[in-house]
Amino acid sequence: MNYTYNRVLKDVSIDEADGRIREALKAEGFGVLTEIDVKDTMKQKIDIEMDGYRILGACNPHMAHEAIGLEPRIGAMLPCNVILREVDDGTEINAIDPVASMAAVENPGLIDVAGKVRHMLRRAVDEA
Repeated sequence: MNYTYNRVLKDVSIDEADGRIREALKAEGFGVLTEIDVKDTMKQKIDIEMDGYRILGACNPHMAHEAIGLEPRIGAMLPCNVILREVDDGTEINAIDPVASMAAVENPGLIDVAGKVRHMLRRAVDEA
């Protein structure tokens, strides 16, 4: 089972891709709650050089509220992560597939919510 939805933005820098995905997420009702610059973190913590790699923790408050109402401990699996990583021909965007990540939880209502979120994340990635 695939666990991410992926798209390469050819000849697009990671900074430009970052701005584009944030705007596309916003249009779908998501905000970015967390941001981890993995490249900088690896350099600071273990002195390793790597290509650009960012993790954005995206959350749609309406969907999160619905999911928490159905499954109070689901917050352990939130927010929805979106990755930006430099590749040879541009920047790749990877968004978590919430249906795949929620498959371990036996709650049909939650799977329905995850399906809605999957659709919203895919539209954001496609629009970026």
